[in-house]
Amino acid sequence: MRTVTTETIKKTVADLCLEANLFLRRDVLAQLKAAYAKEKNKKAKNILGAIVKNASIAAREKLAICQDTGMPIVFLEVGQGVKIAGDLKSAINKGIESGYREGYFRDSVIRDPLSRGRPAYQPAVIHADIARGNKLKITVLAKGFGCENKSALKMFRPTAGLEEIKEFIVQSVEGAGPDACPPYIVGVGIGGTADYAALLAKKALLRKVTTSLPRFRSGFPSVARHRVTSKLEQELLKEINRLNIGPMGLGGKYTCLAVNIETYPTHIAGLPVAVNINCHALRSATAIL
Repeated sequence: MRTVTTETIKKTVADLCLEANLFLRRDVLAQLKAAYAKEKNKKAKNILGAIVKNASIAAREKLAICQDTGMPIVFLEVGQGVKIAGDLKSAINKGIESGYREGYFRDSVIRDPLSRGRPAYQPAVIHADIARGNKLKITVLAKGFGCENKSALKMFRPTAGLEEIKEFIVQSVEGAGPDACPPYIVGVGIGGTADYAALLAKKALLRKVTTSLPRFRSGFPSVARHRVTSKLEQELLKEINRLNIGPMGLGGKYTCLAVNIETYPTHIAGLPVAVNINCHALRSATAIL
């Protein structure tokens, strides 16, 4: 049994908050630079250039990539051989507040969603999975709400075909239009229950956008299923980019940089499909203790 202290967790979470908000993920930045190189639409190319320059300035000057520093979402993979010495949830929330204060990030969390009131830095939304081994993996996702507000869920009939599912996903992006700051990364969750499909869609955003092979797939994966999902990701990417929304809604080839799909077994009577859109500033950071 390996012990991890809450003080270590607090510091790690604080550091991850800074990393996620100050340094755009390398895979996302690489896709943006590739899109800039290939884009022919002058307005779209200018926007992509500005996005890349913004990320460079943010990293150099230690400034937030976006003024909406997001709702902090924390994903944990807790090894069965790990013992947490203290209050894990409290350590995470203290780490969030510490990191956000140090980075001078906006306090965007409303503690009561109905009465609203004064915003704070925390609590974070926390998701935890049990894993093998004696490591603790922590990922912080800073999720802005311009894109989170465009989330969608549909409970399909179990007889629904791929074309129906594709139409729903494409229409969800089309409905978002320019409002969520494209070019987008689109996370899709298929299966499980309504709540779990939504979680899968958000987890899909943690995958690198330069690879099409799902990494978080659960249940009973098979090579055949990987192939179907990978093909569906590529088909959706092409269809979404045909919408011609383009960077910041000014048209062009790149409405979307990647579509990442996660699946899970579901009930014989249902087929949940969730869509979680992220803006071009997809901000996450991971550490393993």
